[in-house]
Amino acid sequence: FKGLNMANALANASCERCKSGFAPAEKMVNSNGELYHEGCFVCCLFPPGFLTFKCRKYCEHDFQMLFAPCCHQCGEFIIGRVIKAMNNSWHPDCFCCDICQAVLADIGFVKNAGRHLCRPCHNREKARGLGKYICQKCHAIIEDSPLIFKNDPYHPDHFNCNNCGKELTADARELKGELYCLPCHDKMGVPICGACRRPIEGRVVNAMGKQWHVEHFVCAKCEKPFLGHRHYERKGLAYCETHYNQLFGDVCYHCNRVIEGDGNRDLFRTCVNCFSCATCNTKLTLKNKFVEFDMKPVCKKCYEKFPLELKKRLKKLAETVGRK
Repeated sequence: FKGLNMANALANASCERCKSGFAPAEKMVNSNGELYHEGCFVCCLFPPGFLTFKCRKYCEHDFQMLFAPCCHQCGEFIIGRVIKAMNNSWHPDCFCCDICQAVLADIGFVKNAGRHLCRPCHNREKARGLGKYICQKCHAIIEDSPLIFKNDPYHPDHFNCNNCGKELTADARELKGELYCLPCHDKMGVPICGACRRPIEGRVVNAMGKQWHVEHFVCAKCEKPFLGHRHYERKGLAYCETHYNQLFGDVCYHCNRVIEGDGNRDLFRTCVNCFSCATCNTKLTLKNKFVEFDMKPVCKKCYEKFPLELKKRLKKLAETVGRK
């Protein structure tokens, strides 16, 4: 009985496209309950294959051309999941962070100056603009002082003292790859650098009443390490010889340059190269015989040419100065 009903239904069926019936032995296509002649089951625009949109069937090519969005990144049609963001459509794998290229489809994104960024990159960009650090553990901005551990910044409360277990602050100290609170670290007797306030595990420089990392004991002017060379102190700061002389040294009356090294500061305020007879310009040293005349050196030969009366005056002046 059922077979008879099915045969009657097929005999009365008509093609969805051309609306005509089917011959008894004709092959037909059943698409979602709709029947077609084989020749009628084609794309509404172009054969072969089909996709359905609003009850009409299209080949894949024409369906993409008419209805599929185009990926903003690769320019290809998107079939399946579409990411709608930044006023554009994207393949899930094409929607990536503009900085680190991490796929954003399932982790979300943040708009930053017209860019789509993952949250860690957004936080780093924001922190850079504010002049702050980013915690390398939680990737959030560090509002207060960071804890520097193995040259990276962290929120201090991510760590505990390796000795007492106390939650750490920015004052924590690193020693041999472990972190300690300040009281526990001080009990270990490790010297602290006067510049960076961090423990000194290697060579120590003792100067100006403090201890320093070798690379941190530097000239206050040029910031170059002394590395064992002589330094000069003034008002709690250390200077290399060149900058100490430039800032605080005497100036040669002849060439107007700073008197460096063993210049004649106390005698005539001249540098070694300018120490010469004021009359004949003969180069002098402290081993040569010379006479002071008008606060300038005069060699013995030029002095002997002075008038007798002038010599007497100079001799008398020298004796007066000697008695005083």
